[in-house]
Amino acid sequence: MKVVIKPSAIKGILTAPTSKSSMQRACAAALLHNGKTVISNPGKSNDDLAALDIIQKLGASVSLQEDGSLLVNSNNNFTPLGDGGINCGESGLSIRMFTPIAALSNQSITINGTGSLLKRPMDFFDEIFPQLNIEVESNKGMLPIKIKGPLQPKDITIDGSLSSQFLTGLLFAFAKAATQPVTITVINLKSKPYIDLTLQVMKYFGYNVANNNYESFTIKPINQLTNQPINYTVEGDWSGGAFLLVAGAIAGKIVVKGLDPFSTQADKAILQAIIAGGATISIEEKQIEIAPPVTGLTALKPFHFNATDCPDLFPPLVALAAYCNGTSVIEGVSRLAHKESNRGLTLQEEFAKMGVEIILQDDLMMIKGGQGLKGAAVHSRHDHRIAMACAVAALNAVGETAIEEAEAINKSYPDFYEHLQLLNADVSLIN
Repeated sequence: MKVVIKPSAIKGILTAPTSKSSMQRACAAALLHNGKTVISNPGKSNDDLAALDIIQKLGASVSLQEDGSLLVNSNNNFTPLGDGGINCGESGLSIRMFTPIAALSNQSITINGTGSLLKRPMDFFDEIFPQLNIEVESNKGMLPIKIKGPLQPKDITIDGSLSSQFLTGLLFAFAKAATQPVTITVINLKSKPYIDLTLQVMKYFGYNVANNNYESFTIKPINQLTNQPINYTVEGDWSGGAFLLVAGAIAGKIVVKGLDPFSTQADKAILQAIIAGGATISIEEKQIEIAPPVTGLTALKPFHFNATDCPDLFPPLVALAAYCNGTSVIEGVSRLAHKESNRGLTLQEEFAKMGVEIILQDDLMMIKGGQGLKGAAVHSRHDHRIAMACAVAALNAVGETAIEEAEAINKSYPDFYEHLQLLNADVSLIN
């Protein structure tokens, strides 16, 4: 699908999408809960659908309720259905979180994915699983992976520098299987706010995990009450919401609802950059009102931002920086190599087509903004966040922008283009 976006003055009120980070964790917790879980405000992105498919393959039932919520019923059997395999789609969180959970089973399970996930390194499992009495076979550190448990929790040390998602999976699996206190020591943990979100969800479902200053985590056994229903409401998504907020900062006054300013989500930090850039913003408990600077778009100032713990913010930050009058600097480029695309290079190449110079130097990205963007033919690179960043940047460019493979947004925010249209943006979808 191709999407064409023309310069637009946006306005209106919109509710942010559902957080796939929160939704996928809720699916994992519901699978591990022995009994019924009601998930309210469920997501419908491709990553969310992959998580729902996985928990059903591992024995849970999922049914849609009249009010739009999902009823998950799990008996903690974890015996894989069908051909004994699960497919994580393109979801990095699903592969890293559900693989340790699937290893609670004593059955042989093959875990696979699609698209860019087939190229992401999974050496972590080869290194750690044998320590937990799990048999593991991988494709030279890539998918598919074949495992056979059951996982036996024990004190271990892991490297947290590539992704915190591996730790999330181990925390869930250890919490379910632990019969005595066990500790996971983590070296160089990245994306700490995502671990805060994991621990928040786990606590809600009754698990007991002590965070020892992010250097180690002690998991204590629990006695879950069988069949006691749990009701969990999925948060609004700061990762997707960040694009809406940047759109408001550069293209018109809007109100975004559904984003909790007290959330543990890492991408809430987008507010720091928007404030530093000088956009007009009012933050309330239930809504955020945002617009360009009162004196005009040229008043946006360059900013310096460390995105090491929130690398998914790079694309919306680049869209914002492109309109800031000067050179903005974002730290944390090393976190971008193993995303849906190599986002550092992809952002550099696609935004160059729109007249924005981006310099990559060591762990820094420098964006020379305020030079005037021009509409161009760009490509999503099959990366949802690249597609959204180009779409937002197009809102105040000179001329129209055409995004090829624009359907990449379905991975996290399938309603994104329709939401821009609701904000009065001139967006055309061409199948």
